[in-house]
Amino acid sequence: MVSVVQLVPRDAPRDALATLGADLAEGEREVLGRALEFAHAAYHGQQLSTGEPVWPHALGLAGSLAAVGMDVATRMAGVLFAAPKYVDKPDALRAQFGEEVERLAAGVEKLYRLRVVIRAGRGSAAEKRVEREKQTEVLRKMVLAMVEDIRVVLIRLASRTQTLRWFAKNAMHERRDYAQETLDIYAPLANRLGVWQLKWEMEDLSFRFLEPELYKAIASQLDEKRAEREVFIREAKAQLARELEAAGVKAEIAGRPKHIYSIRAKMRAKDLDFSELHDVRALRVVVDSVKDCYAALGVVHNLWTPIPREFDDYISRPKPNGYRSLHTAVSGPDGRALEVQIRTQEMHRHAEFGVAAHWRYKETSAAGGAQTAAKPGDAFEQRIAWLRQLLAWRDEVVSSDSVEQLRHGASDETVYALTPQGRVIDLPAGATPVDFAYALHTDLGHRCRGAKVDGRMVPLDRALANGQRVEIVAAKTGGPSRDWINPELGYLKSHRARSKVKQWFNNLALADTIATGRAQLERELQRVGQTRANLERLAAKLGFARPDDLFAAVARDEVNLRQLQSALRGEVSTAESLAPAPAAPRKAKSAAAPSGILVVGIDRLLTQVAKCCKPVPPDAIRGFVTRGRGVSIHRADCADLQRLMETHPERLIEAAWGENTLGAYAVEVQVVANDRQGLLRDIGDALARERINVTAVRTQTRQDIAWMNFSFEVADLAQLRRALAVIKEVPGVIRAARA
Repeated sequence: MVSVVQLVPRDAPRDALATLGADLAEGEREVLGRALEFAHAAYHGQQLSTGEPVWPHALGLAGSLAAVGMDVATRMAGVLFAAPKYVDKPDALRAQFGEEVERLAAGVEKLYRLRVVIRAGRGSAAEKRVEREKQTEVLRKMVLAMVEDIRVVLIRLASRTQTLRWFAKNAMHERRDYAQETLDIYAPLANRLGVWQLKWEMEDLSFRFLEPELYKAIASQLDEKRAEREVFIREAKAQLARELEAAGVKAEIAGRPKHIYSIRAKMRAKDLDFSELHDVRALRVVVDSVKDCYAALGVVHNLWTPIPREFDDYISRPKPNGYRSLHTAVSGPDGRALEVQIRTQEMHRHAEFGVAAHWRYKETSAAGGAQTAAKPGDAFEQRIAWLRQLLAWRDEVVSSDSVEQLRHGASDETVYALTPQGRVIDLPAGATPVDFAYALHTDLGHRCRGAKVDGRMVPLDRALANGQRVEIVAAKTGGPSRDWINPELGYLKSHRARSKVKQWFNNLALADTIATGRAQLERELQRVGQTRANLERLAAKLGFARPDDLFAAVARDEVNLRQLQSALRGEVSTAESLAPAPAAPRKAKSAAAPSGILVVGIDRLLTQVAKCCKPVPPDAIRGFVTRGRGVSIHRADCADLQRLMETHPERLIEAAWGENTLGAYAVEVQVVANDRQGLLRDIGDALARERINVTAVRTQTRQDIAWMNFSFEVADLAQLRRALAVIKEVPGVIRAARA
């Protein structure tokens, strides 16, 4: 690659000033000249990542800015777009050219660094088209939102146009990536901002790089060069202007030859052949009234021959989006097809800046995707329409007010943050890392415990800024903090994240309610001796779809004891019941409780088997009167019972097993054995042969000795003894005893 000195003559800044500052005042030309001298020295020998020398690139993009009539500060910032990387002192630009130019140049550098992120965010070709288009639209908005001054975006568009010009002269393999990125991001932005000159050039060059054969085919079918087409348009405008003036119709006429990319887009969208296109060359006539529209149409049809079936009256029959205009195609000068659009000033403003703005219905997929109507109230879209009006006014009003409007033209209602992989996430302004986590995935939001922003740990209530890269630090398990839904603490800004946190705590409360209800129901089933009752049938009998719904209702006291007992009796009568008919009442003072336990001196008292010792018939038992839970039945030798006897001897009560003891009783058995493969399986098989239901197993091995704690249910002590016997017969078992 040759050096910049060889490419650029010694007096290049002076020559460039003659082109870039031809329309500026003398004072503005002077400061632009100083910027050119500064840039020429700073860029000596420097190249961009594409291989293009920096100095010619700066001149090319500044020339594009001058062509669209940008102010001197924007042209200076365009010339100095890369200067922040090459100057020794950080404040050198501010010292020589002022804060405004420095801020613009810094903003351009910021968007340039975003280029890699944008490429990552566009995704692969394998992604679904809808998802890719959605992410691309977010990226377009992000480019606008990341800058405080909309002129930075215009400089970036001019820079991308110059890069494509460089690739047109220097064929490199990466130019296809740049071309696709341009069609996805930059050309639509230029379209929305109304910078037509840059849009057309970017689209044509990108099309040329991506589909060179089709580009050449369309170009070869255009029987004249672009310059000749422009001459044709100029002559047609002059001829029509004379005829309209003679007819007394006051009109503004604009025209341009259709560029190659738009020809390709229309051919693909409408499945037309090139010969079927009648709007390769077009004129737009803007008049004062609807009456003048039809008068102008008569002049056009009288001047040139109309092409059959190529007339559309969108004034009497507007499009669904409100677009109004007259469209006709005629055989213009020399017999070449010419499209003419006729509308009033109000129709033109509506089409350009209102709900039916040109970009709203033209920006469809290259394959002719379905039109997506934009909502009139969308804040971002209203902002874009406003920005386009500002750009249209820049030639009419040159004041500090308009510059301020351009400076603060970016959307400020949404913040765009990046994942470590480069995906763009749009969030409401003021959003925090917690909002970001929930936007990615609900589970990630629940487990969020910290965040890194641009590589640095930040508090979870820190508001995110545009373009920041966010990495969530998450726990393996866990849930959100209740502090997050406290609006005073500022952890959450988005409605979605707030609703997800509230839903988590609602589910947690429901889980606690279900657990409480399950425990209450299990105690009642144990009390009446029906621990093996079918819970699915029981829930259905009480009108619940699932057992969990029944548990929740029990916890909330929505199902009373009488309803439950009635349903249980029905369950016993219809299912295979384990309980025989109730025993006849004893004549003695003592009566059996529903559990089959006799409590001396008290008739049918609520009883429950203590979990500490888990007595089994015919263990010697005693009762302890609890507060609110009836009588707790312990084994007579229970250590816990001995302690209770010392502190509350008055609560002890005599108890015994009844003759009709019902149900199954949970017991704990400890097994000590030589550890070996298949030991647990063999013990389980032995218990299964005895029809013993194992409910839990906990094992631990120390020095090749296995310590096992089994929880299972037995009907009485005899069954427990048989269970211990069969366990002891298993090879390797050293000891098996009740815990």
